Amino acid sequence: MTEILFNGPEGRLEGRYHQSEIPGAPIALILHPQPLHGGTMNNKVVYTLFHCFQAMGFSVLRFNFRSVGRSQGKFEGGPGELADATAALDWLQSVNPEAKQCWIAGYSFGAWIGMQLLMRRPDINGFISLSPPAGEKGKDFTFLAPCPASGLIMQGSADDIVNPDAVASLAKRLNNQKHINVEFARIEDADHMYNNKLVEVHKTIGQYVIGALRKKTPVKKKRGRRKKAVELIEDHTDPTDFSSDNEF
Repeated sequence: MTEILFNGPEGRLEGRYHQSEIPGAPIALILHPQPLHGGTMNNKVVYTLFHCFQAMGFSVLRFNFRSVGRSQGKFEGGPGELADATAALDWLQSVNPEAKQCWIAGYSFGAWIGMQLLMRRPDINGFISLSPPAGEKGKDFTFLAPCPASGLIMQGSADDIVNPDAVASLAKRLNNQKHINVEFARIEDADHMYNNKLVEVHKTIGQYVIGALRKKTPVKKKRGRRKKAVELIEDHTDPTDFSSDNEF
């Protein structure tokens, strides 16, 4: 894992990056929770997302939004952070021009930003949204009309910050749209921080992403018989073989 600084809309942005050894490996961008409540790229749920995609052979980037850690700029509560995420995705794609798939994963506030980025970037193939703040004042998800890609929404049943019923309703509404499949995973007895549930989170996401990659055909084709990225990932990864909870 490499410490990086890259240019954002309001100055440098700080990140952590893992480069896959698999040629043409898919890429994933991870977005952290609300900075005003202590959210950073080192949040344990964010790290779990990062580790999960890394274990599946992805090239992965997590970074701090403006005003967090060494990232420059002032917190804006939405528009500025969306611009930061756009810059981060641009950087990730620039160093992985042969990537066959592009995924976005966000947690809480990061999930809200991620879904907005999804609407603006048709090059995103799939998403993971953990505890999206559905029903929270000022966090309107009606912009997902229609949702442009399939994905997974996950929610803890014991969350006292994000309303589990509101998240389940959001997932149901999106899944009713044509041409996409939005799955909903309810983690029983999980609070907002997924305490003692991170291995289950890791495993659920891994199984979903591997299944989704098997269904997709890479956009770019090469001459001759070369393995697809998903085939190479399956050679290296068992989605049910994850490390102990102590690592998270």
